[in-house]
Amino acid sequence: MKKHGILNRGLSGALAGLGHGDGVLVCDVGMPIPNGPHVVDLAFRAGVPSFAEVLEGLLDELVVEGATAATEVREANPAAAGLLDGCFPALSLVPHERLKELSAGARLVVRTGEARPYANVLLRCGVFF
Repeated sequence: MKKHGILNRGLSGALAGLGHGDGVLVCDVGMPIPNGPHVVDLAFRAGVPSFAEVLEGLLDELVVEGATAATEVREANPAAAGLLDGCFPALSLVPHERLKELSAGARLVVRTGEARPYANVLLRCGVFF
């Protein structure tokens, strides 16, 4: 049994299967989830777990070479925008509709309980060497 890191077995196993260039969508409860990607739904109640908590846990375990979020996050959710800017200095921004299109190519979707708008980011996995 693991004693630290991500303990959710479905999420831990899904992360272990990712490779260079794979996409991981970390999303709020309102983001439409496309058909195709493997989904790990962590949502328990509105706000639990939060987008920030899940993103922090994922970034502790993943190598990320790029991230894309919706342009709308800047105005609609300044807290999420600040978090994303702090985590990803080269954050790419696209219209929300485009982010939804890009999400269809993700290998994994991690749904949080976040109930504030536009708390979504599409991560692109890198390599540790």
